[in-house]
Amino acid sequence: MPSVKRLRDLGLFDARAPRYTSYPPANHFANDVTPDTTADWIRTIKPGARVSLYVHIPYCRRLCWFCACRTQGTTTDRPLVPYLQQLKDELALIDALLPQDVVISQIHFGGGTPTLLPPHMLRALGESLRGLRAEADNLQFSVEIDPTEVDQARIDALMDVGMTRASIGVQDFDPLVQESIGRIQSFDVTNNVVDMLRRAGVKSLNMDVLYGLPHQTKSRMTDSVQKVLSLTPDRVALYGYAHVPWMAKRQVMIPADALPDAEERLELFDTARRLFKWDGYREIGIDHYAREGDSLADADRTKTMRRNFQGYTDDNSDVLIGMGASAISRYPQGYAQNLSTSSKYAKAIQDGHLATERGHTMTDEDQLRAAMIEMIMCRFELDLAEIAEKFNEPIAALRDRTQALRDRLGEFVELRGDVIHITQSARLIARIAAQELDGYVMPEGRHSRAM
Repeated sequence: MPSVKRLRDLGLFDARAPRYTSYPPANHFANDVTPDTTADWIRTIKPGARVSLYVHIPYCRRLCWFCACRTQGTTTDRPLVPYLQQLKDELALIDALLPQDVVISQIHFGGGTPTLLPPHMLRALGESLRGLRAEADNLQFSVEIDPTEVDQARIDALMDVGMTRASIGVQDFDPLVQESIGRIQSFDVTNNVVDMLRRAGVKSLNMDVLYGLPHQTKSRMTDSVQKVLSLTPDRVALYGYAHVPWMAKRQVMIPADALPDAEERLELFDTARRLFKWDGYREIGIDHYAREGDSLADADRTKTMRRNFQGYTDDNSDVLIGMGASAISRYPQGYAQNLSTSSKYAKAIQDGHLATERGHTMTDEDQLRAAMIEMIMCRFELDLAEIAEKFNEPIAALRDRTQALRDRLGEFVELRGDVIHITQSARLIARIAAQELDGYVMPEGRHSRAM
């Protein structure tokens, strides 16, 4: 790893950059994408296309202070009943527009807390989705699971409708850290849920770990990661905590004076990274780790990995249809996001039309930049010849486009033939490199730290 001084000179510790789970980032979405726009995009999906489905369940029993997702608290199941019906009604609207000969390749339940739904609701939702169209032979069905809000009956229901991957949010196992972020979740509770999932036959287990949380130290991070490793997940996502209280108001509960500084965040990241590598995990992208044989590891090796709103994925679908309040869809023509407020979302669906509130229609320039940014984020390289062929763009013009990137990163990049390689600390500086290819103005302070 280069010296801290060199990374500081590069601006890593002060830089704020998008995570580039979309291009352009969602803060550039506008209101010119309407329900009619989305309907047209769904109608024109190509015959035989692979389509992924995402369902957002915004409800939680507890609102964790660190979370910046679109969620809302509920102490009862009362709002879940109408919300499930609204999802079914939205699915019916999509069904009426979606060509018959597409193939469903992935289904993902996210939130919020999907396992807040009781077993019969999970079955009903899963059956509705799986009956939408024909399914790919290798269909993946993933569900985000809160170990404090799940039981055997819910796990059985999810397995009955075809869950193949469970994703568990760990964040950190240290009691002081958990208390400071409003998420109490013991190792024993998590371990019991992992045992239930394994016994039920889940094929793949993912866990999320955060670095940069209040009171985290090298020793506490080491202890938490070792506990994670003892649970033998197939994949791990190691995310940097984004402290953005101007966007996520509940983060004002986080003790900001206990947050590690940028250089301490680097040490926490490197501590976890080394432990995962020592345990045999393949390092993937900027923040993922997977055991050999995992489909994401295979996609990384074959350079077919993609990036979307769920992070890194082995899904090669060009269409991702999001359902539920605030859900984001991706089509070849652009992005469409549903109304974020559950009441407004409900009214739109009850009125019989799609709930699109905003989005972005991709220009040819957007498509080109999006492909380059995704390549940087997934491969830590930019194959100019591949991009030139795909977009009918002269390589000389692509060299000119990437000159600013090469000038800023200096010895961190190397041009070998027609391929620009990030040669040092790629996982640390990929977002900075991608930002040099971004054609949109970045409002100051609107993004999380690049480190």
